[in-house]
Amino acid sequence: MAATPSSMMPLGTSAPGFSLFDTISGEIKNLSDLRGEKGSIVFFICNHCPYVIHIKEQLIDIAQHYAALGISTIAISANDIENYPQDAPDKMQALMMEWGNPFTAYCYDESQEVAKAYLAACTPDIYLFDKDLACVYRGRLDAATPKNNAPLTGEDLRSALDALLAGEPIIEEQVPSIGCNIKWK
Repeated sequence: MAATPSSMMPLGTSAPGFSLFDTISGEIKNLSDLRGEKGSIVFFICNHCPYVIHIKEQLIDIAQHYAALGISTIAISANDIENYPQDAPDKMQALMMEWGNPFTAYCYDESQEVAKAYLAACTPDIYLFDKDLACVYRGRLDAATPKNNAPLTGEDLRSALDALLAGEPIIEEQVPSIGCNIKWK
């Protein structure tokens, strides 16, 4: 479990468009189908990452809470499924059913081109875009990892979401996420 930091897409970057297979609906979805009225969270996760498993309850809670406020939550897995079959689309769909389908979508990035376009490096790699799809936050959920005793609160992402919804400035000093590296082909 090597700790890899996120690459930190520059603030203000437009969310790269995509057209990916959504394992929840079984359909091809694009960013414009999935974007939220007031903003969109895009995060790169995978089924087996201990960092993702560690924060799953907060990811689910945030997705459900902020969906009612106009924020969509789009999860994407870009892992190489040949070497990591537990991250295959059928396993992604099963995991979302187990979790109660909390996200707007859980898409599979088979070519890994979307992950590269977002400069994603790890799971979880978290991005928040405003209603115009400009990046306003990228970084960690909070200070908690499987290797420390920091409380799991989601405070970094929640603070950014609350500021976005209130029309207030989002703190520009943002801490990179830490997680397992994306399993590149």
